[in-house]
Amino acid sequence: MDGYNTYENSSCDPILPHHLTPVYFIVLIGGLVGVVSILFLLVKMNSRSVTTMAVINLVVVHGVFLLTVPFRLAYLIRGTWTFGLPFCKFVSAMLHIHMYLTFLFYVVILVIRYLIFFKRRDKVEFYRKLHAVAASTAMWLLVIVIVVPLVVSQYGNNEEYNEKQCFRFHKELGRDYVQVVNYMIVIIVITIAMILLGFQVFITLSMVRKFRHSSLSHQEFWAQLKNLFFIGVIIICFLPYQFFRMYYLYIVAHSKSCKNKVEFYNEILLSTTAISCCDLLLFVFGGSHWVKQKIVDMWNCLLCH
Repeated sequence: MDGYNTYENSSCDPILPHHLTPVYFIVLIGGLVGVVSILFLLVKMNSRSVTTMAVINLVVVHGVFLLTVPFRLAYLIRGTWTFGLPFCKFVSAMLHIHMYLTFLFYVVILVIRYLIFFKRRDKVEFYRKLHAVAASTAMWLLVIVIVVPLVVSQYGNNEEYNEKQCFRFHKELGRDYVQVVNYMIVIIVITIAMILLGFQVFITLSMVRKFRHSSLSHQEFWAQLKNLFFIGVIIICFLPYQFFRMYYLYIVAHSKSCKNKVEFYNEILLSTTAISCCDLLLFVFGGSHWVKQKIVDMWNCLLCH
């Protein structure tokens, strides 16, 4: 589904890997710093909280994906895949699995926060720590035993591929059932994202009307501002790829001409989904007293003018 190389014996413009190399370096460094930073915060958080458990699972998703990034970088730099076609399929599929699992945990975190707001509760948590562990274990068993084997076994199995080239599985998208599944996923993701955005706008405006100029002095308002981090990542990292995906699916299915430029844009947008690994940095910095104080100072400055 994703591709870096040029078509063999093609006169089309090449898909240049140097556009993607800096992006994945940023993903690797920012992601690792974010994972390490959030671990210090998780020690102090309530382990029975549903939100905390979702953040822990988010850290695991990012961590597993980051293990595959060095192999992508090695391929981008060397221009040849030397790790075998099965592992290529796994690394390629992990980018998509990471994107959708990250989106899933964002949805869980935001829905829990919205329930807290509308039901006027302080928090939503499991009755016992064991229940939290059991819920996470069940989810990961589902992913490891069913989702990953199913995706990897069906990923890139309908065509012949060069073992020295990787991430060249776009031909699979020409099949009708693959197109249907991809269109359904795109529609579901965009719809959920728009619903979450609508709720967040409503909640934020409600709190601004309620607290007015003193909004930033209320902890409840700061909790909603943290939601904007997750909404922002969805809008910046995920939605551009999902919207372009619809056009890309149509081009792959109906165009017989060279699609290198379309694939290039698809790869650029797909790589931006990986930047969501840096979300943990936003989560850490967003909770710091220094950042809060700077935001308050800026807000007061705007009110003075």
